[in-house]
Amino acid sequence: MATKRVLLAAPRGYCAGVDRAVIAVEKALELHGAPVYVRKEIVHNKYVVETLTERGAIFVEETDEVPEGARVVFSAHGVSPAVRDAAAQRNLETIDATCPLVTKVHKEAVRFAKSQQTILLIGHEGHEEVEGTAGEAPEHTIIVNDPDEADRVEVPDPENVVWLSQTTLSVDETMETVRRLRIRFPHLQDPPSDDICYATQNRQVAVKKIAPDADLVIVVGSANSSNSVRLVEVALDAGASAAYRIDRASEVQDEWFEGVETVGVTSGASVPEILVRDLLTSLAERGYETVDEVRTATEDLIFSLPKEIRADLKAQDAERAMRA
Repeated sequence: MATKRVLLAAPRGYCAGVDRAVIAVEKALELHGAPVYVRKEIVHNKYVVETLTERGAIFVEETDEVPEGARVVFSAHGVSPAVRDAAAQRNLETIDATCPLVTKVHKEAVRFAKSQQTILLIGHEGHEEVEGTAGEAPEHTIIVNDPDEADRVEVPDPENVVWLSQTTLSVDETMETVRRLRIRFPHLQDPPSDDICYATQNRQVAVKKIAPDADLVIVVGSANSSNSVRLVEVALDAGASAAYRIDRASEVQDEWFEGVETVGVTSGASVPEILVRDLLTSLAERGYETVDEVRTATEDLIFSLPKEIRADLKAQDAERAMRA
């Protein structure tokens, strides 16, 4: 007899950059008290934003919404030099929670621009990360949204072109975009290292592993989380009969389970594990009590906290030592 079961992808959930950014806001609240302002969502997850809001974080769209001289955290997605300048003009105390892997792409953009190269930035126009990277070298950067745009993009010097990418894209789609760009621009230069972040790649590999055996794949993650949305697409491309994205377990639909014996579960890189556990509880109530974890990689990367937080923690420790 067939047995209802869950294939639980691993790795899943929080990556090192997300963990660092969320802790940065939490530590800022502990050290300085509420409110602490955050430009944009610190990471793209509703639950995380709601939880931090309850603790005293205030999320704003732009720095001009922050009171002059107040403290503001830049999100994990990074910001352009123009945003930093705007914050400085308002005398804001800034905490830079940009993911170090995004910072790496920013530095590459600056270096290529200094060499007068045209940067073809593969990514989704309007995404905070793309805005921040393009803002490092706006006069040298052209955004390429998808493989089809690769067939149409024009550059001033076809022999002096390099590509970079948003870190949270589908690996397969990005490589297809690069393939098409290289057909048009044979001298296209690669970045010194892969821009797609390790966590994005690992989560896509893991969902590819479980998708062929799953009648249904459920991805936990928010609609504005690029890597979560990509996981649904990757699952379908890898053979899942159906795949859906949810923010939380309450969004699961009963009709999804008709004829379903095996459910695949994963979560995007900005999703706390508690939301996955809630989903597993919901699935168990539907009879999917057997959970088999399918691991394709082990992650042990940890990023140090932003330098501003480290300095404040050091000052706090010194003050405590003086009082002791």
